[in-house]
Amino acid sequence: MTVSPREHPEHLPRRLAVVVFLAFALAYFFSALVRAITATLSPTLTREFALSAQDLGLLAGGYFLGFSLTQLPLGRLLDKHGPKRVILAFLTFAVLGCLAFAWADSFHGLLAARVLCGMGVSACLMAPLTGYRRWFDASTQLRTNSWMLMTGSLGMLAATLPVQWLMPIWGWRALFVVLGAMIALAMLLIALVVPRWQKAMTVAGATQMPPSDDDGSYREIWRSRYFWRMTPIGFFSYGGMVAIQTLWAGPWMTQVAGWTAGEAATGLFFINLSMLVAFWVWGLVTPRLARRGIPVERLIAWGLPLTFVALAVLIGLGNAIQGAAATGLALFCVCSTFVALAQPAVGMAFPAHLAGRALSAYNLVIFAGIFVVQWGIGLAVDAGRTLGLTSVMAYQVALAGFAVCSCLSWVYFLLSKPDQT
Repeated sequence: MTVSPREHPEHLPRRLAVVVFLAFALAYFFSALVRAITATLSPTLTREFALSAQDLGLLAGGYFLGFSLTQLPLGRLLDKHGPKRVILAFLTFAVLGCLAFAWADSFHGLLAARVLCGMGVSACLMAPLTGYRRWFDASTQLRTNSWMLMTGSLGMLAATLPVQWLMPIWGWRALFVVLGAMIALAMLLIALVVPRWQKAMTVAGATQMPPSDDDGSYREIWRSRYFWRMTPIGFFSYGGMVAIQTLWAGPWMTQVAGWTAGEAATGLFFINLSMLVAFWVWGLVTPRLARRGIPVERLIAWGLPLTFVALAVLIGLGNAIQGAAATGLALFCVCSTFVALAQPAVGMAFPAHLAGRALSAYNLVIFAGIFVVQWGIGLAVDAGRTLGLTSVMAYQVALAGFAVCSCLSWVYFLLSKPDQT
């Protein structure tokens, strides 16, 4: 991680930067594991609580609903108090949410606990990205964003086969108790190594305070044409990718392709491993692409159509080639990583004192999209079955509807070409 201590005294020394990154990455690992675990547990929870597809979509989406509810106040808190204090406060609720989920005895109890978990881990990516905006240079920010997402993929990887292996030994309730304890351990590490936040920034030897008219509002974010250009792809394409990766990939493999729960867990492991490798590669290449002057917007414009091809093949095949389900889903998710580049781009499009609000506002867009797509696919599947469609056809129609929305968001992105802010 490159720093320029003379020009930017706020940049962290290399060794401290690595330690800070690892501390934040550990917390994000567990937040991603909590996020994705419902895909692996869906057969067990469906059986134990008699859940419909709509219930399952709402349960998984409850995490993202809780996540979305905190994003606007989170941005203000990050800009005012910094990442360390904010993430420690929020993670306390994540620990409580994990324990509540472990003790829940009804669908509504599970849903309330998932909302609390989502609220608790909602700072796990925004807090470090806000810190990185000040502590690292621009190319390093692109790299650390990709590698944070890689860490998230590792957490999702842990939510597949490892969870499937531990289920017969511990049971799903004990797993959530252990998750709560591991999040508490990550909190301790953050408390020990992450620097305190100074409201004033030191740039090129001069102390800079936020503008005197900065009232903590989101006015400048909402007025940005660049932000609104990136909004539809964040909502549908990015949000939809996470919605499928963290929930509907599992039911697609079991109810469309006809796989067993164990085979689906293996498929999810393969999908998340593919995502991990993709984000690792992005972390390697994005600084080089930035130095060559290739903008993020061009990469998104070129790469996002690949997701439409992958979706078309996946939907068209249905259950014709059962062994291709995981491969098709993995290709869709990997191709969707192009749109993940939008998040750091939005953060860097605004001044540093607005970074927390800009990143949190865009994260709100993404997680609102995840919630809508997760629940929407469940509603569409149930509606298709009610109309007499087979389970396979109902899933195909639901995924086709999502594909159309994602394609339209890309068209809007292409047609809207404003200045940066």
